[in-house]
Amino acid sequence: MSVPGNERHLADLRADLLRFLAAARHPLGFGWLRDDGSLDEQQPVHLYVTCRMTHVAALASVVDDDLRDAPGSDDLHNLAAHGIASLAGPLHDDEHGGWFATVDDGGPADDGKDAYAHAFVVLAAASAAQADVPGARDLLATALDVAERQFWDEDAGLVVERWNRAWSTLDEYRGVNSNMHTVEAFLAAGDVTGDAVWHERADQIATRVVGWASDNDWRIPEHFDSAWQPMLDFNREQPADPFRPYGATVGHGLEWSRLLLGVDLALGRDDSTGHHDAAVAIHDRAVADGWAVDGAEGFVYTTDWDGTPVVRQRMHWVLAEAVASATALHRATGEQRFADRAATWWAYADRHLVDHVH
Repeated sequence: MSVPGNERHLADLRADLLRFLAAARHPLGFGWLRDDGSLDEQQPVHLYVTCRMTHVAALASVVDDDLRDAPGSDDLHNLAAHGIASLAGPLHDDEHGGWFATVDDGGPADDGKDAYAHAFVVLAAASAAQADVPGARDLLATALDVAERQFWDEDAGLVVERWNRAWSTLDEYRGVNSNMHTVEAFLAAGDVTGDAVWHERADQIATRVVGWASDNDWRIPEHFDSAWQPMLDFNREQPADPFRPYGATVGHGLEWSRLLLGVDLALGRDDSTGHHDAAVAIHDRAVADGWAVDGAEGFVYTTDWDGTPVVRQRMHWVLAEAVASATALHRATGEQRFADRAATWWAYADRHLVDHVH
């Protein structure tokens, strides 16, 4: 019987979602999808979208025997290979190195070099390497070289944010969002390459973020100046900015709680020596601030620094991070409350977020 959140339900969802992966294939990478799952050819191809789709295709090709009614593993493998070819081809800046943020038929539409999107190149290449996609290991080596030379700030133990195309001008803004995804990417890179430096760097980033969160009632500051001083009022006048919203981002707290457990796992640490307590505290703060706090189900998007909701729209990705966080914490702690939360949130997703028509 399929109940939201159980194994049968998740297998059905995974298989169904892979239809969208195949539909997103674009000559230049993976494209933007409309609400009905069709390709929007008017949109440029985004680096981060192509990387995420490549990552999903690679993962799915590895666990294909767990996916009922999904495309065959050869199809998934070919989609991952298409992504790797796109990252080695039209999305790559052959002149200056690195990757363009967006491209269209005329070439780069945005030629800036962002840590956020470059982290996803590492993740896509690592996952594709695990799936034995041709060219993935070479791409991973190149992506890690760019990450180390251009983005890694050894003194800070963090990554910087954005360069111009020629790597000659560095933006003064620093952000935790790009560092969060760099943790995800470095964990995968360490797993695939066997080089412990990537796990250690993921831990350096995580330790800095835990320090900021613990000083701020477990709400994570997102925006910083070039000296890594928090800018808590950043974007107060445009609080719903899609990448740099004002205040505490509930979904990022949930995402960080899961990643902190991943850092501990990668480094072989137990609950007493790692980030376990911080993972629980950050998760609990995000849930207390975000879940059904305004009289309706769902997670608000952002809050002020006292926990007051700011942007109240319910984002699907926040719910996705919530169930992932709760599931990881249940496995790590054995506490039933986390399993109960995941079940509640899966039921909410089935009622409000899953498109049962398309």
